This record gives sequence, structure tokens and C-alpha cells, in this order.
Amino acid sequence: MFEFLKKLMPKEEKFFDYFEAHAAKVQAAAKVLRQILDGGPAVEANCNVLMKLEDDADHISHDVMQAIRKSFITPFDRSDIKSLISSMDDAIDQMNKTAKAVLLFELHEFEPQMREMADIAVKMSVLTSEAVPLLRSINPNSLKLHALTAQIVRMEEDSDILNDAGLKVLIKGKGRQDPMAYIIGAEIYEHLEKVADRFEDVANVINGIVIEHV
Repeated sequence: MFEFLKKLMPKEEKFFDYFEAHAAKVQAAAKVLRQILDGGPAVEANCNVLMKLEDDADHISHDVMQAIRKSFITPFDRSDIKSLISSMDDAIDQMNKTAKAVLLFELHEFEPQMREMADIAVKMSVLTSEAVPLLRSINPNSLKLHALTAQIVRMEEDSDILNDAGLKVLIKGKGRQDPMAYIIGAEIYEHLEKVADRFEDVANVINGIVIEHV
């Protein structure tokens, strides 16, 4: 009876506003990450922009956690809300870690495969931003949501392939003359691959929410 009454009561729409605002920060951060990997004199400034976006996203995540505690009716299970905002936050956190590594090693030049992996991250962020608003009406949007999350998962596989190819190029090129260059490059590749992994996590959370509510 309680679950039936919950369905009849108005839902807290503010959660969707938070999700969409956070997804927008994630998308903006992915685009800045791609700009970082263009290299050149703007690297440090772009890293700082990304870090500011990550801080903004953290504040949104905090607001969501506060809202969970204060809200009687939520659009879906509290655990799902936490998982969704946490997975999106993990994605932008990983982009932030990538930027920090770039600053730490004072990098201004990047491999083509790194830029391609960042291109994939941008595409994944766009798909995420497209999927999140559809959660306002899960049932009529279920097929579209499944399609979007499937695309994100496939892109993670593409990122894996680029990661492997990039490491091979690195070890056959710069790595032979300068082992430290290989170590640093491998760390950047690892960060970029984890960005794709985190987007896949977001897709899996969204897919799980859809399955529970259809």
C-alpha cells in the first residue's frame, strides 16, 4: 500500500534538474579535456578550467546528497540516485585526475591516440547528456535509453583498442630512447582509459534504473 501511495504522490523534480546540471558540467569538462590534448601554451589554462568544472560538479553532487536526506518522495530509489550522481561525479573526477597528471609532468605535446580517446570521451559525454533528461519519463523513453547506453558501452571498447594501439606506438617510438617518456605517456593513457570506464559505469547505472522501472 505504501509503495502504491508513493506512486500517486508528486515526485521531487529537483533531482532531475541536478542530474542535468551535473551532466552539463561533465560534457563541458570532456570538451576541455580534448582541448588540453591539443597541447601548446593553453594547456595549463585549460587544466584550470577543467578543475573549476570538477569543483562545480562536486557542489551539485553535494546538493543531491542533501536533497536525498530531506526528501520524502524521490523519483526512484535513493540508492539509484546515489549511484547515478556518484558515477557521473567519478567521470569528471577522472578527467580532473588526467589534467592534474598533465600539469604534474608539465606536458605540452600529446600522441594522436590520446586525442582520439579524448574525442571518444566527448562523444560519451554528449550521449550521457542526451540520456539523463530522458529519465524524467522512463517508460516511454526506455528504448531510446537502452540504445544510448549501448552506444556508450561500445565506445568504451573503442577506447580500449586505442589505448592498446597507443601504448604499442609509444614503446616502439619514444620509449626506446627515453623510458621515462614511456612511463609518463602510459600514465596519461591509463587516465584516459579510466575516463571511458567511468562513462561506461554511468551507462550501466542508467540501464539498471531503466530495467527496474519498465
